[in-house]
Amino acid sequence: MTAETSAPMEGAPLIKPSSTNHEMYDTVVEACRSVFDPEIPVNIYDLGLIYTIEISDTNEVAVLMSLTAPGCPVAGEMPGWVAEAIEPLPGIQSVSVELVWEPPWGMEMMSDEARLELGFM
Repeated sequence: MTAETSAPMEGAPLIKPSSTNHEMYDTVVEACRSVFDPEIPVNIYDLGLIYTIEISDTNEVAVLMSLTAPGCPVAGEMPGWVAEAIEPLPGIQSVSVELVWEPPWGMEMMSDEARLELGFM
């Protein structure tokens, strides 16, 4: 049995779009902003670690996220922190958080606020 890896189609986005039009989207983003990488004084949303937030019509949330590096000491814990931040929100039915490594996280994924906070602007 071999694992198949398929490259994205040319012109296809590397990061799946989020459910930005869902009424709960901004609330879920704010919950993600309450989670911090212990080694960096910036929340994980502004760091660019949250790749996709999908929210179904029944308020089931699926988050795709990455880490600054695969060897991150909190790799096993951070997805749980994200789920714990979102689960208590009123109306949320369920939360799943998946770590992904493609595309690899890069400093260009940080928000301007994160760059300012870290002295990169």
